[in-house]
Amino acid sequence: MKIGIMGGTFDPIHIGHLIAAQCACEQAGLDEVWFMPTNVPPHKRQAPGATPEQRWEMVCRAVDGHPYFRPTDLELKKGGVSYSIDTVKLLRQEHPGHHFAYIIGADMVQYLPKWYKAEELVQLVSFIGLQRPGYVLEEDLLPQAIRQAVTMAVMPLIELSSTTIRERRSRNQSIRYMVPDRVYEYIEVNGIYGS
Repeated sequence: MKIGIMGGTFDPIHIGHLIAAQCACEQAGLDEVWFMPTNVPPHKRQAPGATPEQRWEMVCRAVDGHPYFRPTDLELKKGGVSYSIDTVKLLRQEHPGHHFAYIIGADMVQYLPKWYKAEELVQLVSFIGLQRPGYVLEEDLLPQAIRQAVTMAVMPLIELSSTTIRERRSRNQSIRYMVPDRVYEYIEVNGIYGS
């Protein structure tokens, strides 16, 4: 099986994440996309606005009912800082018959050489880079091994981020239609991100 890994803090998960996963799934011929909330991301040191349990619940609600999307709490259960290399080794150990590909934005593709143990990582996993309109990826600046590990896919430009959603909630502005309905209900009922 060819599995796409959609990682992130998902604080909260929103429709942009789901559209990105759908584009990657269709264009890269994935069997499934696994949504994996990070415990502590290495590149973001601020504390998330929602608890790990709340972020997990929102991911579960967002993907529930989709035939190819699955939630996985591997990094949350592992604890500590979530380095991709450690996660990939665990995934390959637990699912030896699967091929894994990280789904990342084109801006993160450019940043791949700076990832922790990048040279080793690209030997263990491939990457699907999502090309957004207006962003120019300078592929010739990437090392050969990284270029070979990346397949590009195209997605529509969606100007939406979890930060924007948290800020709108803190200002008492609606986030309806920015997150899946069941995520919206969960945020409302539990008063997440202030309101």
